[in-house]
Amino acid sequence: MTFQNTRDFAQELDRQDPLRKYRDEFNFPEVKGKQVIYFTGNSLGLQPKCAREYVDEVMDDWAKLAVEGHFLAERAWWDYHERFSDPLSKIVGALPEEVAVMNTLTVNLHLLMVSFYRPTQKRYKIICESKAFPSDQYMINSQVCFHGFNPKDAIVEIQRREGEHNIRLEDVLAKIEEVGDELALVLMGGVNYYTGQVFDIKTITEAGQKAGAYVGWDLAHAAGNIKLQLHDWNVDFAAWCSYKYMNSGPGNASGCFVHQIHHSDTDLPRFAGWWGHNKERRFKMEPEFDPVNGANGWQISNLPILSLAPYLASVHMFDKIGMDALILKRDRITAYLEFILKEIDAEVDSSFEIITPSEPHERASQLSVFLHGEGRPLFDYLMENGVITDWREPNVIRLAPVPLYCSFEDMYEFGQILKKGILET
Repeated sequence: MTFQNTRDFAQELDRQDPLRKYRDEFNFPEVKGKQVIYFTGNSLGLQPKCAREYVDEVMDDWAKLAVEGHFLAERAWWDYHERFSDPLSKIVGALPEEVAVMNTLTVNLHLLMVSFYRPTQKRYKIICESKAFPSDQYMINSQVCFHGFNPKDAIVEIQRREGEHNIRLEDVLAKIEEVGDELALVLMGGVNYYTGQVFDIKTITEAGQKAGAYVGWDLAHAAGNIKLQLHDWNVDFAAWCSYKYMNSGPGNASGCFVHQIHHSDTDLPRFAGWWGHNKERRFKMEPEFDPVNGANGWQISNLPILSLAPYLASVHMFDKIGMDALILKRDRITAYLEFILKEIDAEVDSSFEIITPSEPHERASQLSVFLHGEGRPLFDYLMENGVITDWREPNVIRLAPVPLYCSFEDMYEFGQILKKGILET
């Protein structure tokens, strides 16, 4: 398709968009009396209007039933989390018994590393990408120290080549081969938060396991954003937050994946708690831990139902739409945003550099833009004029045109505001 930088063309793309009705199912902040152009769904998704109904349902059950809500509520609390198994498994490409909801993202990664980072004096190294999200860096560093190893020796970061913004797949594979039988774990982000680069999860997983290591993924920027096939790719474990592309609310519960092949492995250690205990015998208060067979067996505490309620609302919306439809629009609207950026760049004789890969299979719903010659005043101008975007040092804005609620006209309007901001700041 040949794009045009006109409002009429953008509006026609919106008329053709089969997902356009879902925009009205979200609450938008306003600036100067107008809905914002919202580009930060990769940090916090907008609130689905239906989320309030799900939360109110729990509040009403709590008021009317008190403790009996665990069993007598229409969506009983004691097995509330099981309602996620089927729809969430479709989002991440898993079997229903391979997914669970619990805790928050970094907590889950720590808990999963209890099972999947089991270093020995010979096999103790962890491969991750450089410039991973800081929480992952802190987590990996602390795990290595906890096991008595030196992070400078045990943590191997895949570096970008000089002058390049993204990590090459061949460099990841070469590093896995180089570390070889010293490699205990590969743990990377499925989508790099800074550049928006999508990694080849299948190929990297296969290479890591061939070297004798476990392979896990932080899918914070991937779940609900890219096509995942965690079961078929034989990923050992993964975890993700739910408040970015899955719109569950600030700091909300995490999802996790444990491959079926590990469910019955009694030699695999884990930190135990009573909500991971055999469901049919949980309330017998037995002293010996008998884990649920499946990812739910990694649960520890009973679930925060008020937090899960808006997550369930969003997961049900995803189930209606399907990831294939979301990805189809994602690719088109991201490509249109890229076109708009290049058009404005040429019109104002600026020097934008899109550091996100240009190939659709290597990017998702994000373009990270290096603003050569521009600075923080331009970002401030955008925010003051209703474009909610994200600033990252030294001079990058991240733009996430989330397909559920962003429109093609948003992309056009953003271009006009951007052009005006460059000329005025």
